[in-house]
Amino acid sequence: MRAVDIIYKKRDNLTLTEEELDFFIKGYVNGEIPDYQMSSLLMAVFFRGFNPQETVFLTKSMINSGETIDLSSIPKIKVDKHSTGGVGDKTSLLIAPLAASCGVAVPMMCGRGLGQTGGTLDKMEAIKGYNVFLSKKDIEAIITQCGFVICGQTQNIVPADKKMYALRDVTATVESIPLITASILSKKIAEGTDYLVMDIKCGSGAFMKNFTDAKKLAESIVNTGNKLGKKVIALITDMSTPLGFAIGNYLEVKECVNILQYCNLNNDYQIPENFRLSSDLIYLSIEIVANMLIMAKIASNFDEAKKIIANKLNTREAYNLFLKNIELQGGDTNYITNDILKANYIEDIRATEDGYIENIDAYKFGLASMYVGAGRKIITDSIDYSCGIELTKKIGDKIVKDEIVAKIYYNNKENLQNSKNLCYDGIEISNEKIHSKNIVLDMVESC
Repeated sequence: MRAVDIIYKKRDNLTLTEEELDFFIKGYVNGEIPDYQMSSLLMAVFFRGFNPQETVFLTKSMINSGETIDLSSIPKIKVDKHSTGGVGDKTSLLIAPLAASCGVAVPMMCGRGLGQTGGTLDKMEAIKGYNVFLSKKDIEAIITQCGFVICGQTQNIVPADKKMYALRDVTATVESIPLITASILSKKIAEGTDYLVMDIKCGSGAFMKNFTDAKKLAESIVNTGNKLGKKVIALITDMSTPLGFAIGNYLEVKECVNILQYCNLNNDYQIPENFRLSSDLIYLSIEIVANMLIMAKIASNFDEAKKIIANKLNTREAYNLFLKNIELQGGDTNYITNDILKANYIEDIRATEDGYIENIDAYKFGLASMYVGAGRKIITDSIDYSCGIELTKKIGDKIVKDEIVAKIYYNNKENLQNSKNLCYDGIEISNEKIHSKNIVLDMVESC
């Protein structure tokens, strides 16, 4: 078997076998197949696509390229959540402790941010000392003690994905649904999860810009996961506007801590008025955790699940688990209990006219946050954890001229003007009151 023959085959839109994909992935990880041949195959897949069975074969080969984590010694059901990423997308920081406090084990293996999208690892590393580089033994021990772990991909878990993802980024082959599917599922299955809830973002601040593409990705992930023996459901959620009010690592940590520490839900699960700016974030997090509880058979329906979640939030059990996890992973809890990281300067973004907020563009605000140091232009860029943007208004809010819409937190004035320009360009004001869209647009359970 030769690599070039497999490339020829896919170039000519023929179906690859399990043996051919296994040969190619093993050869690439072992260094026997060079980057230029993998690049050729990736481009062939980008243009020719994979059928569902080929996607399953690729995912299996990627899982088998390295070690897997065995969490069978933990008696609880293991359920993870994965988001395709967005602006202000900090749900993992709420979901992990909430789900764990409800009795689910959560092995959350996450990534870093790039461009306008934030990464969960970057947010957690805003907490001084928090260690995201854990051994398999550490992962098991921490989950046993507090119910969840938030960590990066370990060195020997799906090494094929590490190499392929880096190559896709520089060969214009990122936006391929089969390749995205295999990348996500190979890591999630290798980490030892029993069930998976996917949060597929769509909109200006997301990887998938429109609903049609997001739906295709959701169906691909659910279908592939089911064929590999893993129950997967996917929520398609709106990312046309930032989630919550904070954009930027430590700012987002503090928003989530504030919710875990102080938010109380009543019997109707209504979000209190003083948490209005975080209402979309809270609502989505509860929806995802509710699905996790139903999958784990801790709850039989959404109403029962939400009652359990509200209790764990209101009694501060989730907050206390979050603190315990930070201690177990080496973090300084003073960064949670006190407002330690503060930027040196604040720049107000003010309304240019009276009216109602029609849109706050997620993509533009994500880039604006990146420009002041909260994100990366390239993966090797460093992050200033104290910087970012806080919204003081959300879509549908009444606004008067010169009223503050957002605040930019920054330490370096070098790119401040670029950030300001993007913020002003990203705010749309209407004469008529606008109603915000539903955050959950659709749900895919089976295809």
